[in-house]
Amino acid sequence: MILYFLMAALFISLAVLEAFNAAFVGFNLLPWFNGMRWLRVHLITLGTLTEVIFGVLPGLVALHSGLPKPKFRWDIWLLLNGGLLTLLVGIPLVNAVPIIAGGTLVFLAALLLLIQLAQLRAARPAKVQGQTGDSAGRKFYLAGLSYFLLGIFIGTGLWLGWMEPLGIQAPLETHIHANNWGLMSLVFAGLIVDFYPQWAKRPFAWPRSVKAIFWMMVLGAAGLIAGPWLNSLYFTVPGLILHVSATGWLLLNVIWPIRGERAAWTPGMWHLVTSYVWILAPILVAPLIIVGAPGIPGPAVEQNAPQALIYGWVLQFGFAVIPFFFRRAFLPGETAVLGGNWFSLAAVHLGGLFLWLGIFSLPQRGLLHGVAYALWGAAMIPVALELWRIVRAGWAQLEQASPAASAAD
Repeated sequence: MILYFLMAALFISLAVLEAFNAAFVGFNLLPWFNGMRWLRVHLITLGTLTEVIFGVLPGLVALHSGLPKPKFRWDIWLLLNGGLLTLLVGIPLVNAVPIIAGGTLVFLAALLLLIQLAQLRAARPAKVQGQTGDSAGRKFYLAGLSYFLLGIFIGTGLWLGWMEPLGIQAPLETHIHANNWGLMSLVFAGLIVDFYPQWAKRPFAWPRSVKAIFWMMVLGAAGLIAGPWLNSLYFTVPGLILHVSATGWLLLNVIWPIRGERAAWTPGMWHLVTSYVWILAPILVAPLIIVGAPGIPGPAVEQNAPQALIYGWVLQFGFAVIPFFFRRAFLPGETAVLGGNWFSLAAVHLGGLFLWLGIFSLPQRGLLHGVAYALWGAAMIPVALELWRIVRAGWAQLEQASPAASAAD
């Protein structure tokens, strides 16, 4: 787990630099660095968040299943990080060879993790079955990783000429939907289901709703993937309704038990809940693009909305949960709390606002988008520093313990 988290800290540090790079491009200070938007996205999704997901899930599922902590899987770690580093070379160069190689390595890592999580339940001792329930989020993780495999398959297939034989009408959109509405949505929901009682010190408002939320999210993601795959709104619209309804139900479970309790609404909890606001923006604009409403810049929305979604939703969710998991790993003797602060909360939302303003203002788009990325970069700085402080404190405790252990021997 520690190695995954160290890589996550490295990737979020690189994401800070890349956000400021995008800001300088928007301000026309470094125009020659333009065209790196997919690298920016992947530093957050494939880099920071995926490292945390791979590091957390095996131990989490084992804990809730009454099993010992699983051994560290070097094969999975090496495949994942070898793939990510290869993709970091291929994506900016737009070179098919490293992209295909990196995608294949990440696919194998995700497949091995999926198998590992599936086997944890099968290996559970019979005597534990009546005493310890499975991780409530386990089925979310398995479904999310399954969609991740599909997303990698489609993303890699873009460079292998698979799209036409598979009948994928909009491969890039299908790839994005598989990773966002499949992997991220489901894994995030699973983490909320498993850890909300610890974060809020109370259970969900309606615990029995978890099963319905799961199936609504799974079927909703399937519809959102099938829609662009087949270029059919008959799949997209029902999928969107199911997924948004499930997400709203999930958030009601989070908000209702702590409504009116100011102490429970820490910056981390605000990050967690309000990150989902940025899912609504593209959803509200999409119907206007479809009907061709005047004044709606469809191409600009399609090009920039994924950036707002990743920085506003995915990264902001990470602001809350990543420091929490870092504290659990590096400072086990301390109470782990959600991360983020009031500055990161304000800056990340202002960044999303400026990006959307830039989408609808062509003359000022570069400047407004530059401000957006500068705000996002500024929002990441305190969180990245928080992670490195946690790592430093953990290593300091380990160094202090080592001489004491040696003296005792």
